[in-house]
Amino acid sequence: MQTAIYLASASPRRKELLTQLGIEFSQFSVDADESQLADETPLELVERLARLKAQTGVAMGYTDRPVLGSDTVVVIDNQSLGKPRDKADFMATLKRLSGRSHQVLTAIAFATEHKVMSCVVTTQVSFKTLSEQELAAYWQTGEPQDKAGGYGIQGLGGRFVTNISGSYFAVVGLPLYECEKLLSEFLSR
Repeated sequence: MQTAIYLASASPRRKELLTQLGIEFSQFSVDADESQLADETPLELVERLARLKAQTGVAMGYTDRPVLGSDTVVVIDNQSLGKPRDKADFMATLKRLSGRSHQVLTAIAFATEHKVMSCVVTTQVSFKTLSEQELAAYWQTGEPQDKAGGYGIQGLGGRFVTNISGSYFAVVGLPLYECEKLLSEFLSR
């Protein structure tokens, strides 16, 4: 499978992961409203956003090769947790995750002018019990500010994780196996 694609994401993590697949790609950012719709489940939200980002790339004129869109949400008690708005929001979010398991949903979508295909990967992540001091120190590192759910498993936040069941790469932001598989299916249809 030798093809070039576009990555509709400014994420350095997604860029780094896509490089691991050996796929030639160009990267650009898209501006999309990531608000959850009324009565939309976290799974519906993340898949809609991945498709929206890919299709937005196509609408922007990136039409000579498939566009990859992706989105990740952290879910606990069937509620999506976005990026923390501020320190108080971060503290409340991580206290909810402390000593519990949660899900990380990452959706990927490929789009061209004529078709779009997507899938969602669910990974179960368990956290140790976190102290106020650990949370305050982690916030001060600056890492949680731009991360869904307020942590980065590939960074300093990884030390909170006691167990993971599913795709580690999906938690980072781009499930490698599923991305390669979906692209192959996309190209063969």
